[in-house]
Amino acid sequence: MLIPFFTALRDARVPVSMKEWLHLMEAMDRDIAGRKVDDFYHLSRAVLVKDEKHFDRFDQVFGKVFAGIETVGAGDEPALDVPEDWLKLLNEKYLTDEEKAQIEALGGFDKLMETLKQRLEEQQGRHEGGAKWLGTGGTSPFGHGGYNPEGVRVGGPGKQGRAVKVWEKREYRNLDDQVELGTRNIKVALRRLRRFARQGAEDELDMDATIDGTARQGWLDIHMRAERRNTIKVLLFLDIGGSMDAHVRMCEELFSAAKTEFKHLEFFYFHNCLYEGVWKDNRRRHERKIPTWEVLNKYPADWRAIFVGDATMSPYEVTMPGGSVEHWNEETGAVWMKRATQQWDKVAWLNPSPERYWSYSASVGMVRELVDERMYPLTLEGLEKAMRALTK
Repeated sequence: MLIPFFTALRDARVPVSMKEWLHLMEAMDRDIAGRKVDDFYHLSRAVLVKDEKHFDRFDQVFGKVFAGIETVGAGDEPALDVPEDWLKLLNEKYLTDEEKAQIEALGGFDKLMETLKQRLEEQQGRHEGGAKWLGTGGTSPFGHGGYNPEGVRVGGPGKQGRAVKVWEKREYRNLDDQVELGTRNIKVALRRLRRFARQGAEDELDMDATIDGTARQGWLDIHMRAERRNTIKVLLFLDIGGSMDAHVRMCEELFSAAKTEFKHLEFFYFHNCLYEGVWKDNRRRHERKIPTWEVLNKYPADWRAIFVGDATMSPYEVTMPGGSVEHWNEETGAVWMKRATQQWDKVAWLNPSPERYWSYSASVGMVRELVDERMYPLTLEGLEKAMRALTK
């Protein structure tokens, strides 16, 4: 398994030398990391990866070779002390359309959270296939692996995409800004967002003025000028994790192209909707969040704001305090989005989901309304339309 791991890293353009590989083999011979895959992951990354920008590619290769690693636990909120075997999916319940139609929501977000607290206080053991207790494979609104039109997923992978809150610690990767494959056409589309001016020191030879001056004076008359630069300033807000995992490649291509095309570019990550904090590094997002108020105050109105996300989430995440799937937000996502559009009147939302599917999600319509219908599909045509709108 280790030789394919080495070749896979080289194929993914992670610059691993034979010397570094031999150092890893020596460390394994000395049993420094033991035999656990988690420990080997940290050891191999420390030995083989020389630059942080290659961490993302390393993680992708490691996940493929070693069948993937996922850590699930408590997030920013109080931990749910739930025995692991309660959440072990032993069988899967298949419901007919008629059975699904009979399942009723609990009556709103507040009622849902109140009921969850009550059930946790009352429940004494593991349950599966039921309609009330926290468990797996049933129609209860609490647990995972089953079906309910409005519930809280506790552990386990997402299945129906209907959870209004998720209780788990979710690990995200930073987008790789070095991706080049497929970015050429994106760069061409982004070039529509340009406003050139000559700024800075006069360190560029003005050939026309030099020739004209020399001809008029009769001696060499050198003229210099400032470099012509794109003065457009861009804020890029990138939705990360959850349903956006399916669009990572497309977003990486956009991110890479944007870093090349815009001299003045600042980027931030968020999840699903804009709230009181954003971050620059997904691995440290819980410890190093940047207050959104700070971003609003730091970047004036002449910056262009581009949001990238599928806007697919529970409507509560947009309209309710506490609606975020990851933390308890004091103010709604709608409030923060309105503040953003008031601060930057040049705003565009790029949606990687096909436009024909937007009407299937209520939250997409809500976000589209919040950005004054300035939502565009993340296609070449959509990019061109967004760039034209941002230049007006």
